[in-house]
Amino acid sequence: MALASQPLDNGFRVDERLPTPLYHQIYLILRSKILDGTYGRDDRLPSEQEIVRQFGVSRITAKRALDELAAAGLAVRERGRGTKVRHIRPAQPLTSSVEGLLENLLVMGLETKVKLLEFGYVPASDEVAGALDCASGATVQHSVRVRSMKGAPLSYLTTYVPEAIAHSYDRDDLATTPLLVLLERFGVVVSSAEQTITAALADSQVAPALEIEIGSPLLSVSRVVRDQDSRPVEYLRALYRPDRYQHRMSLTRVRRDERNVWSATE
Repeated sequence: MALASQPLDNGFRVDERLPTPLYHQIYLILRSKILDGTYGRDDRLPSEQEIVRQFGVSRITAKRALDELAAAGLAVRERGRGTKVRHIRPAQPLTSSVEGLLENLLVMGLETKVKLLEFGYVPASDEVAGALDCASGATVQHSVRVRSMKGAPLSYLTTYVPEAIAHSYDRDDLATTPLLVLLERFGVVVSSAEQTITAALADSQVAPALEIEIGSPLLSVSRVVRDQDSRPVEYLRALYRPDRYQHRMSLTRVRRDERNVWSATE
């Protein structure tokens, strides 16, 4: 049975000074509440009148926001009965932690499926050359993969590997075996990794591959994997859907320089 519609939190506001139209701002707020489970399947969303009162917008703006939810497949509108959620929240997202990073990456590769979109050899850009500690323009192996879990796309992965190492595997190998496993088969002793995490927006190439809208927020990870001699053996740029992937870090409160600070647990 559908639950009664819930009032929107007072903390949510729209701002007509922003370049994003008011109806789309309201759409994004409601969409977020649907995706995080605040509104479950068959729950009733706020009515047009409630949205008008909450946000101080016109009835047309409220109607367009709800229409956009319906067009996105997140809700269904029924004349005289309001708007109900039709989205089914996905299963618990895959979680990775900083502790045991390389082991977690290997497990992720074994528990998910991959679709290889691109495979070839390209000249290293300045960015890639800096990450792999090679000359700009040097030949590197380049690949693009989409990793999925239970049939749902999870991440968009772009990797670069030094040419001398990459010739140990081919397209079919990379389509069926985690890259870390392929590197170790070649004799590379993977020892450490450095990574940076930030945010990004899905562009026209990534969005269709991850089955999301252009401009959707993504978790962006850049990682350099090194061998036992600290030589770079892989440079990865990964884009993750935040509704299907979480990154976890354990922190410990420690005393340092005469004050208490948070420190990552090793």
